[in-house]
Amino acid sequence: MKKNLVVVGFGGMGSWHADHALESDVVTLKGIYDIDPAKSALAKSHGIYAYSSYDEVLADKDVDIITVAIPNDQHKDVVVAALNAGKHVLCEKPVTLSTELLLEMIDAANKNDKMFSVHQNRRFDVDYLAMKTIHDRGEIGDIFNIESRVHGSRGIPSDWRGKKEFGGGMIYDWGIHLIDQIMMIKGKDIKKVYCRLDNITNKEVDDGFKLELYYGDSSRAYIELGTYNFIALPRFYMQGTKGTAIITDWRENAKIVKCKHWHESDVLPVENAAGLTKTMAPRDSVTVDEYEFERPVSDVHDYYRNFCDAIEKKADLMVSNEDMLFDIKVMEAAFRSAKSGQVIDF
Repeated sequence: MKKNLVVVGFGGMGSWHADHALESDVVTLKGIYDIDPAKSALAKSHGIYAYSSYDEVLADKDVDIITVAIPNDQHKDVVVAALNAGKHVLCEKPVTLSTELLLEMIDAANKNDKMFSVHQNRRFDVDYLAMKTIHDRGEIGDIFNIESRVHGSRGIPSDWRGKKEFGGGMIYDWGIHLIDQIMMIKGKDIKKVYCRLDNITNKEVDDGFKLELYYGDSSRAYIELGTYNFIALPRFYMQGTKGTAIITDWRENAKIVKCKHWHESDVLPVENAAGLTKTMAPRDSVTVDEYEFERPVSDVHDYYRNFCDAIEKKADLMVSNEDMLFDIKVMEAAFRSAKSGQVIDF
């Protein structure tokens, strides 16, 4: 039987959730709630019921799941109230702004025996899934470096995301996604963190960042987000002991160059700029294989399917409380490093 869902916050992501709920095979959109009368009117114009208050949502015994899609600073109180009212809760990312607040939310979920998770929808991005598959299969050997970048040129959206009081900034907005993706690929054995923040178009919150994560096996992950890049660098770049993988753009397939033979019998020098080099001589088909990696299949509806299965005790949560805590701790460490200008222990 389908679960009844209410979306709280009918903005960009809230409307995204509502649209997908209307097509879902596991949830039924019971309605939405938004403090903005214009958003409520918009929902009604699309035949969606708009609750008059949050109290009305919480009092509705037919509501099984509440999805929270409101500004970051407001998540904790709204989520805890829903859990205390006996609802299962999905929250937009970042789930909250600190470990302390998140632990309060998890405690409320445990006390009320309700499911609680964060919407990490970027786990369904096919570029990320391709890199994770390449890593997990050992396609290019043991990974010693992975770089994840998202570049744009429009700055921070001109809404609450540019305001510190609402939990704005790009670490909270995109960074939490990219941290989560790296955690899913490389694991949680992070030993040190170094981060630098950008304030190019916004002086109040970060409009970009550069984050380095150093692992216990001496490998490294590098995450870069820029909102003032008019030429974008590759989306993913990954180096392993057997080769290299790259995705230039999220719309493109991964390209792999795998080493077959380390040494050639005789490497001829090539002209390079104003000199000669053997060190940087290009490889050929004798020593490497080049091929594209098939894009994985992805279905964003699997997120709600998993959540409903978890409610029925048929599956573990796809995004666990442990995952949420880890991502927030990395995010907090990034801010501490940026403030101190130092590499810090994690």
